[in-house]
Amino acid sequence: MRSTGWRSQLRRVAMTAVGAAALLCLIRPAGAFPDRPVVVVVPFAPGGPTDIIARILSLALSQSLGQQVVVDNRGGAAGNIGMGQVARATPDGHTLLLASTAIAVNPALFKNLPYDPIKDFAPISELVNAPNVLVVHPKSGINSIADLITRAKAEPFSYSSPGAGTKSHLTGELLKLRASIDMVHVPFRGAGPAAQAVVGKQIQVGSVALAAAESMIQSGQLRALAVTSEKRWFSLPNVPTMIEAGYPGFVSDTFNALLAPAGVPQPILATLVKETRAAFQKPEALALARKSGFEVVAGTPEQLAARIKAEIPAVRELVAKAGIPVQ
Repeated sequence: MRSTGWRSQLRRVAMTAVGAAALLCLIRPAGAFPDRPVVVVVPFAPGGPTDIIARILSLALSQSLGQQVVVDNRGGAAGNIGMGQVARATPDGHTLLLASTAIAVNPALFKNLPYDPIKDFAPISELVNAPNVLVVHPKSGINSIADLITRAKAEPFSYSSPGAGTKSHLTGELLKLRASIDMVHVPFRGAGPAAQAVVGKQIQVGSVALAAAESMIQSGQLRALAVTSEKRWFSLPNVPTMIEAGYPGFVSDTFNALLAPAGVPQPILATLVKETRAAFQKPEALALARKSGFEVVAGTPEQLAARIKAEIPAVRELVAKAGIPVQ
């Protein structure tokens, strides 16, 4: 995570948001939505990328909706517990889901999910996204993806990821398939430990979310070989994309998106869409998201729905080709 003071900025913005929300509550018409605090369920532990984005969103929405917006971390089972909870929640707009790419990945990894990613949710907006990055130790002698492929074909090789089934893991498996190389996957509990394993020379290469590794890249502890975005990333302009490295169409990013339980009344859903998209177009939210390593999308419900529907079969195909076991 980039250590650039985002926590203190969140606190300052929070004080302003709370005061504004209290004032709006005094003038809100009776029966207007929301009529009580809104809960945003994050299906992961506090402190991770999804949690950070949820807290940025909660501050902005507390101000614009005139009610407190509370982040509720419900981690476990690769996000399935929290997502299942929101799928079963009363569809009145007061319980929302801040999902990661797991909502599109987990259908390929789990036989029995406590939710249907298409039928059980109403898309609101893809808020932000960020690519994965392939990193090595700066003294490894590997300076490019081409060097990495050559080395991996010549000797036993291993790569780290934040865990089995994560988008970073799938990125490593996609590289193996596209480059016809063999690398042993070593899963860690989080992107930070996966990156640190490369810093400590325990693992030759890491495939991790950029937000977790960027500070180590900027400080020189890690060398970034390529990012998996469509274009070069705004904060690492000298690092090529996998497409530039010779792999057309190699795009693998992680998104964070807001969804509601299916069946939320259309007027309430329209309010949530409007205020959520506006929230991430505010200068404070834009700055905080970028400082945390993300690019703001603030897309439409239709765009989010199309993305999830397209990613689910694509991930299933990759999981099958890579031989990743289904739980």
